[in-house]
Amino acid sequence: MQTDEQSLQGELIVQDRVAVIYERSETAASDRKIIHIDMDAFFASVEQRDNPEYRGKPLIVGGQPHSRGVVAACSYEARVFGIHSAMPSSQAYRQCPQAIFVSPRFDAYRDASRLIQSIFQRYTDKVEPLSLDEAYLDVTDRARTEQRFAGSAQRIANEIRQVIFDELNLTASAGVSYNKFLAKLASDRNKPNGICVIKPGEAEALLALLPVRKFHGVGQATERKMNKLGIATGQDLKKWPQHELVDAFGKQGLYYFNIVRGIDHRSVNNNRERKSIGAERTFQNDLQNTHEMLAALELICDTLIERMKAKNAYAKTLTLKLRYANFEVVTRSISPNGGLSDKQSITRLLPALLTKTEAGERAVRLLGLSVAHLQLDVSSAAARGADNASVVEPAHDNSDGSIEIQAVNVFYTSQLKLL
Repeated sequence: MQTDEQSLQGELIVQDRVAVIYERSETAASDRKIIHIDMDAFFASVEQRDNPEYRGKPLIVGGQPHSRGVVAACSYEARVFGIHSAMPSSQAYRQCPQAIFVSPRFDAYRDASRLIQSIFQRYTDKVEPLSLDEAYLDVTDRARTEQRFAGSAQRIANEIRQVIFDELNLTASAGVSYNKFLAKLASDRNKPNGICVIKPGEAEALLALLPVRKFHGVGQATERKMNKLGIATGQDLKKWPQHELVDAFGKQGLYYFNIVRGIDHRSVNNNRERKSIGAERTFQNDLQNTHEMLAALELICDTLIERMKAKNAYAKTLTLKLRYANFEVVTRSISPNGGLSDKQSITRLLPALLTKTEAGERAVRLLGLSVAHLQLDVSSAAARGADNASVVEPAHDNSDGSIEIQAVNVFYTSQLKLL
């Protein structure tokens, strides 16, 4: 994080830390130039930028230390103490009692995100935002980049990082490669405030050495399953034939077969429209029985329906989210015939969704509902003059200091990731 002197003087702090994996061959499939930009500790960095007294100190954005809230984001100074996103705030306090705890300011993060997105648009119109703080950029078009950057995606990425720092006083890390999977992988290899370039020819050797948990798309449950099957690294994964991976992991098996070979044909989608609306609540005392949970879900549903009405939207998919007392999170989804347009259409599905979890057998500390695959009621929107340009609805602090986060994204959708 920048010092006060660097902030005041506008000195260059973008570090020239570049890990380049040199190419040995070029193929038609690897002609693309993809950049993944990921802001460094975004929420915490915005807070440190706007509040000089927080700079250089362990900062935690999220619930207060004596609440049942969780860490939404933390500064790199806090990470030294083992603090990470989704950790209970009370545990974070025990590990770092000197940390500063602040509530999120989503308006500030949203404003910064819009400015960052506008910077991306200066270099390419092929931009796919993933969340408030990260995006893919396709800069393959040589006609647009040849004169200024000699066709170098690395130069473009470095200039974007520099412009973000110069204009917003925030740092970003970048990954550059020939597909989205590798670009995202690269952006995490030299954080914070760094860049990594993975060129064709060496990707497979790099991937062979990585633990499978480092592969984007391999979560904790999949990692455990892979480990039980003797798959601990990319090298282990690559030994498996395609049909055996499909048998073991379904359609994801084909994805794993390809990515361990550096293959990812997904395009950068600048018309991303995975829209969703959600509401959730963390409880001061764990809920023990399903009657309590259904009553709580009805109240959450009221909030959800109001937000759907405000956006003049109806939905096709309903997702129930639970966090058990041990912080394990599960989700269950359903896409009923006829869609979801009012409270009754949602509440009638809740008992069945709840029975697909261990609710009632295990205590529950958080409940949430979200709807996806939204369809806009155009006639109603026009009549009401609805504003469909907002990116994120503000989060709310619950009375116990826990954090309730809802994401509504018209341009792109992603439930706010914990940063």
